[in-house]
Amino acid sequence: MNQTQFIQQLPKVELHLHIEGSLEPEMMFALAQRNNIELPFATPEEVKAAYEFNNLQSFLDIYYQGANVLVHEQDFYDLTWAYLKRCQQDNVIHTEIFFDPQTHTSRGIAFATVIEGISRALQEGEKQLGITSRLIMCFLRHLDEQSAFETLEQALPYKEKIIAVGLDSSELGHPPEKFMRVFAKAREEGFLSVAHAGEEGPVSNIYDSLELLNVSRIDHGVRCSDDAVLVAELAEISMPLTVCPLSNTKLKVFEKMEQHNIVELLRQGVRVTINSDDPAYFGGYMTDNFMAVAQSHDVTLQEMAQFTQNAIEASFISNQEKQQLLAKLHAFVERSKQV
Repeated sequence: MNQTQFIQQLPKVELHLHIEGSLEPEMMFALAQRNNIELPFATPEEVKAAYEFNNLQSFLDIYYQGANVLVHEQDFYDLTWAYLKRCQQDNVIHTEIFFDPQTHTSRGIAFATVIEGISRALQEGEKQLGITSRLIMCFLRHLDEQSAFETLEQALPYKEKIIAVGLDSSELGHPPEKFMRVFAKAREEGFLSVAHAGEEGPVSNIYDSLELLNVSRIDHGVRCSDDAVLVAELAEISMPLTVCPLSNTKLKVFEKMEQHNIVELLRQGVRVTINSDDPAYFGGYMTDNFMAVAQSHDVTLQEMAQFTQNAIEASFISNQEKQQLLAKLHAFVERSKQV
């Protein structure tokens, strides 16, 4: 089995996916039409042409604009279902999805509308496609602490649908300490926690997410390489990093994929995983991200499989479910050796 076939057929687990970031231009237009919303673009091609970003903020501006077309429960269902169909194509067997309620509640969309649409699709995805999932609610860090507390309150009636809270949006100027109290309250309520840190922001954001927010995973975290002590600590405590290779090059965290540190971190014993982040905007779902890493780095098939193993071990599912997914992965790796 050659590398391309191996990567296409490899069972995958995604831990860093913003569901609003899977809104493809064609769906954006379809929903805009359905909901009578004017877009500042004439065609899906014009939208794609606008997807040239020079940093995180230039992406966020267009990302929030695109989210305006999501109005009804069915819109959120359709968005999530389209993503799950891509998971099926890419052999993603489990996914843990971020959603940003404040992006919608600030426009007058009810929290229930958002979560019911997404959850219904996730349930269908498990039944029809055999893809298991968990849902993570993110706070937008450019908004204030009070807004995050209000969002946490809105989430409490839906506790059984949400496994964890997260922190996303503009990292620069919005350090983890700003949300320390909200995360403490979320943990009291039984939620796990994750946070974006060390993408554009400094190494200190990674330390603070670990110490002040008490997170179970760091989303991105690639700036850890600026601090050898931190890299060693992350490896020692098996702290997962949910790394997004195509996103990192699209947003100029690294100029070229060859410069990306994901393989180096893997070899240093850090529990790094491969994810797609906002695939509609960054030009690639899971298989694309795995291929981009493999084509730019001299990696073995065993190392590619290790990314999936890391993701299974870092996931928020029971140990029994983890064992089932690991068995699937190991059976595939064994089969691939026979071909």
